[in-house]
Amino acid sequence: MRKTSAVLATLSLAVLALTGCSSAPTFDGAACDRAADSSSVQDSVTVEGELGETPDVTVFGPVKASETAFADVVTGDGEPLTSAFQPMVLDIAFFGGDSGEKLYESEFNGDLSRVQSIDYWSQRSPGLETVLECATGGSRVVAVLTPEDFGENNVEAFGLEDGENIVAVLDVLDVHLAKAEGALQFNDARGLPTVVRAPDGTPGIIIPDADAPTSAVTQTLIEGDGPKVEKGSTIVTNITAVGWDDKTVTSTTWGAEANIGPAAQELVGATVGSQLLVVVPAAEGNPATAIVVDILGIVPVPEQ
Repeated sequence: MRKTSAVLATLSLAVLALTGCSSAPTFDGAACDRAADSSSVQDSVTVEGELGETPDVTVFGPVKASETAFADVVTGDGEPLTSAFQPMVLDIAFFGGDSGEKLYESEFNGDLSRVQSIDYWSQRSPGLETVLECATGGSRVVAVLTPEDFGENNVEAFGLEDGENIVAVLDVLDVHLAKAEGALQFNDARGLPTVVRAPDGTPGIIIPDADAPTSAVTQTLIEGDGPKVEKGSTIVTNITAVGWDDKTVTSTTWGAEANIGPAAQELVGATVGSQLLVVVPAAEGNPATAIVVDILGIVPVPEQ
């Protein structure tokens, strides 16, 4: 997950450090159907223990499957995962399908600051994208992965037998928003950019044919109903920046990992789910820039 030393602090510099990316693969959250899983997976393994704690797992090997299979043994009531880059917190453990031996285990320490994404995990084990698509926060998922799902490098690294399946236990501890969600706000200021949105939330910023403001301007475009951002909060955001003069996108986190960092003054007091437009005037050789920020979540401070 992308991290910066500050979010919107020295904003025009921060956004220039981000890279432009293509749109993220998205899933139709309205059509999510986790019922189409495989109940036979649950016959291959028992999992005991509380969500987020190191599970006590018994694999009844050999476990054989020719394609990816999964089952939600606990179904959470949190946000669904509708994008490969949607911020989430995941704990995961892998076991050999033949031996039942533990191959890998993440922290399982309840730390909700370990924000990652489906894309992060699927780069390590490609089949996890199928397993996690549309899963909800607070869920525990058991999956059987094929060698192709697990990735050739992992098969070799863990010394698995030829064709051996992998059993995975995944605790989806938290899922942040994929985009701003809330009530649209009316703003009557003139000479400021207009923001349009794709169905997945990706914003488009239309710069007017007018001079940029000479002082910073902040507008709330969507007001979310989540927790309020406090001074010193670490927040999860998606950011898109457009240069005022050339009217082109200079940077965006959409289609890539979301941004994590301390909330700058412009965002303090806003709520999770909100979308803000911040216009930064030209200063010290940096051009005037219009930035749209979606506040996706607040990262809790890890317990010491």
